[in-house]
Amino acid sequence: MTSPRSSLVFAMAGLLGVLVLPSATQAATRGFDVRDLQALERASSPLLSPDGAQLVLARRQVALDDGMPGKATTGLWIRDLRTRDLAPPRRLTPADWSVSAPAFSADGRTVYFLSAQSGSNQLYAMPVAGGTPRQVTGFALDVGSYRLSPDGRRVAFSADTFAECAADFACTRERLDRRAADKASGMLYDSLFVRHWDTWKDGRRSRLFVATLPAAGARVATAVALGAGLDGDIPSKPFGGKEDYAWVPDGSGVVASVRVAGRSEPWSTNFDLYHLPADGGAPVNLTAANPAWDAGPVFSADGRTLFYRAMKRAGFEADRFALMARDMATGATRQIAPGWDRSADDIAVAADGRTLYVAAQDTGEHPLFAVDVASGQVRKLVAGGTVSEYAVAGGTLAFTRNSLHSGNQVFTAPASDPQAQRAITPSAGELLPEVAFGAFEQFSFPGWNGETVHGYVVKPWNYEEGKRYPVAFLIHGGPQGSFGNSWSYRWNPQTYAGQGYAVVMIDFHGSTGYGQAFTDSISGDWGGKPLLDLQKGWAAVQQKYPFLDGERACALGASYGGYMVNWIAGNWFDADGNSPWKCLVNHDGVFDTRSMGYVTEELWFTEWENGGTPYQVPENYEKFNPANHVARWKVPMLVVQGEKDYRVPVDQGLSTFTALQRRGIDSQLLYFPDENHWVLKPANSVLWHDTVNAWLKKHTGQ
Repeated sequence: MTSPRSSLVFAMAGLLGVLVLPSATQAATRGFDVRDLQALERASSPLLSPDGAQLVLARRQVALDDGMPGKATTGLWIRDLRTRDLAPPRRLTPADWSVSAPAFSADGRTVYFLSAQSGSNQLYAMPVAGGTPRQVTGFALDVGSYRLSPDGRRVAFSADTFAECAADFACTRERLDRRAADKASGMLYDSLFVRHWDTWKDGRRSRLFVATLPAAGARVATAVALGAGLDGDIPSKPFGGKEDYAWVPDGSGVVASVRVAGRSEPWSTNFDLYHLPADGGAPVNLTAANPAWDAGPVFSADGRTLFYRAMKRAGFEADRFALMARDMATGATRQIAPGWDRSADDIAVAADGRTLYVAAQDTGEHPLFAVDVASGQVRKLVAGGTVSEYAVAGGTLAFTRNSLHSGNQVFTAPASDPQAQRAITPSAGELLPEVAFGAFEQFSFPGWNGETVHGYVVKPWNYEEGKRYPVAFLIHGGPQGSFGNSWSYRWNPQTYAGQGYAVVMIDFHGSTGYGQAFTDSISGDWGGKPLLDLQKGWAAVQQKYPFLDGERACALGASYGGYMVNWIAGNWFDADGNSPWKCLVNHDGVFDTRSMGYVTEELWFTEWENGGTPYQVPENYEKFNPANHVARWKVPMLVVQGEKDYRVPVDQGLSTFTALQRRGIDSQLLYFPDENHWVLKPANSVLWHDTVNAWLKKHTGQ
């Protein structure tokens, strides 16, 4: 439960518009709880004015109702970086508004943002000095994303439309209204996708448009459709955003990443960069030679160079994203740092175009790097945890960083001296002074084939020397993913440490951030090397840390982690046939790899991982199929499943629970009719954690 003290911290922060910091003398008296996790304010979207003097950031705050999370709102706050005092950022947007996606005007005097204050998501603008927001667009459809033109006179934006409606948004709106009023509800499909992530397809695409920004007091009336004839989503679905497209600096058009794959879309990862003329002219494919993923276009300020990220292998979504540069005059392209064996995230370009700022996973962390464009030399700028968002302007660097001890904090620093960091927002520990967080440590051991494998151990909040503690053994998803030094709002080790558990997380073969060969090694071997790494890691960590009570341990995982829970249920036993686990937790995990190959939506994933389709290589799908080992299951298991999960659909969770019940194994099913692959609604998250904690307590005696 959230204490009265922490509730007061959040309430005062929202009412007074200040960052309430704890007394230096207040002692920690309890562990971290899911209610803390949901109620903590979340800082994001650090945005610098063109001269680097002003910082705008977003703060998400949650109203509390008897300790339970209620309505969440996100506002914009601003800080003048030229002052060196300790004054907190001041609220910029009205207190009762929820907004997103801030952007500065070219002259730095105006901040733009999206808000549904009018009833649909539209573009607004307000002076940096403060005042009343004015609505800039009033379309019949939601504005999904946007980018201001370099001269500040136009805006490129996305909206979901039917192709035949073009830029007539009322046409799309009318078609949707007619469909909603139709007494018949059936949908007829003749190709895939029929559904994606958590949404059934209805014929609309996310498309780009350009409009001239109106004078004060007016609203955008018309727009020009870009990329006519391109049958693909811009931004990409389900997770794309404004990072998928960029203005050409001279304003002549937009370059966007789009997958035009026709009927092969569900098994294609061939995104190309297209130049889309701002007048609606014919699109030009700039990266047709690459059959794999091209993403994240960003221009140098002079427009001479287009920087982007590119994969090499078609069909593999976890391939390495290399940094690329294209000479816009000649069309010549080159890889900037070919020897850097890391996969780059979004690119920020220094004003002089000589340095790229990128974050990348690296040995259990996610630092920020500087890459020299000419030489390809890579320098680590900001380490210690996970840098997730970053911007550079006017010689100032702004970024968010989180860790196993705190959610995002916003920092600024001189771009020339990244270590001279200035915290703009507080840490979780400062917001929750009565909470003790579990101390953590990275460890390594010889895994499969003697190769080094890394992991993290987190102590319980109330750790005492000489005592032993039950263990939550967390298995990450992906499978090309990582449970590293980062903060999560879904699988957060501190929520287990806060209940008195020690936590162990192992980045088995297939994890990201350890070189592409390490990541590649899991494909075709889901139940092989990773299982051996987990077994060796579990033995090594118990030997290294005697406070781990191996007799009171449960294994938990989601997605691929849920698959692994099903796999170890039938494949992890000692010589006497005993399992090391007192209980298991499987969240949206694969039960039958063969049926998964037919029912999931992104077919490129299962087909790459198994070397083809289920009818082409059936033996590959059966090699590590948990459904074939149910006869050996005996460990109690909690199964969690979301109805709207189209990545690992509901039949997988129901099959798992049916198998457990039919075998007479102690089991429970927690079903969410309104959640997808993730549990996102605050109240549902509380229920998820309470249910999981009760399951662990039942079987470990904690």
